[in-house]
Amino acid sequence: MKALVLREHGGLDRLKVQTDFPDPVAGEGDVVLRVRATSLNYHDVFTRRGMPGIRVPMPAIMGLDIAGEIVAVGPGVQSWSVGDRVVVDPINRVEGGLMGETVHGGLAELCRARAHQLVRLPGDVDFETAAALPCAYGTALRMVRQVGQVQPDEKVLILGASGGVGVCAVQLAKAAGAYVIACTGSAEKAERLKQLGADETVLYTQEEFLKVVQRRHGKPTTRRLPEAGSPSGVDVVVNFTGGDTWVRSLRTLRRGGRLLTCGATAGFEPQEDIRYIWTFELQVRGSNGWQREDIHTLLDLVRLGRLQVPIDRVYPLDEAVQAMRSLEERRIVGKVLVRP
Repeated sequence: MKALVLREHGGLDRLKVQTDFPDPVAGEGDVVLRVRATSLNYHDVFTRRGMPGIRVPMPAIMGLDIAGEIVAVGPGVQSWSVGDRVVVDPINRVEGGLMGETVHGGLAELCRARAHQLVRLPGDVDFETAAALPCAYGTALRMVRQVGQVQPDEKVLILGASGGVGVCAVQLAKAAGAYVIACTGSAEKAERLKQLGADETVLYTQEEFLKVVQRRHGKPTTRRLPEAGSPSGVDVVVNFTGGDTWVRSLRTLRRGGRLLTCGATAGFEPQEDIRYIWTFELQVRGSNGWQREDIHTLLDLVRLGRLQVPIDRVYPLDEAVQAMRSLEERRIVGKVLVRP
């Protein structure tokens, strides 16, 4: 089969399209899928580069999010048949492991998955939309709703708003009745985010986001009862970039505000200043991934028209390296997909 293969960690030059990679075989409890679409996530960038403490067996086929059709069913598999349309929960919640990292993922014509990882795909949801959901949208759903508990009329600042997690977070926060401030890198991205529900935008490439947010929404105060109507910061910050944005994010929050984090695309060892945390009684809430029921919820939201899934571009498998480059260089709004 054709696959995008990684044989050692490093740059984009370590990725090669191979036409004779061995086809997967369905063992006990397995199915083999014909991949119809797989979406890229920044996790794929980390997998390619190599992550401390995580061993990736080589050669590796990346691609966490996979939607396709079953073409083979292994012994012991029940309730699934050849031809069924499915989306895969990338996390193996029984034996452990992650698609596209510790086991081969979706950047190939065929992919093997455990039957218990499958989610049935409704006929009115296309493969591209389904493949965009699990990792990015599932992470955003859990972070904004369950962990963040975003409420009506709260001010929510979202960093990295034009990526997959960010685009979903914008929509979910708006649906909760919040006032959404989206931080992004270009006027074109800002306009698209407004179409998706952002009430205002901040172009971090032109202005320092901390200064902009404090100018528009005020600085935090230590007074427990600030003067009525006086701006004193935002209620919630969504920050999955980390790096040098971390301390600045804390400084945008009102007294008692919440910082939500689910990742660190710009660095996981940021400079810290914990004085802001105790002085203003801030809450830092971590959110880790998603649950299986979150994928079902997302499919329902899409079917009901309550959630948009903007897809920046769909690349053929032969151009998967270019797709990865567009993600890594942050040139996209929403999701970038590969279709074998």
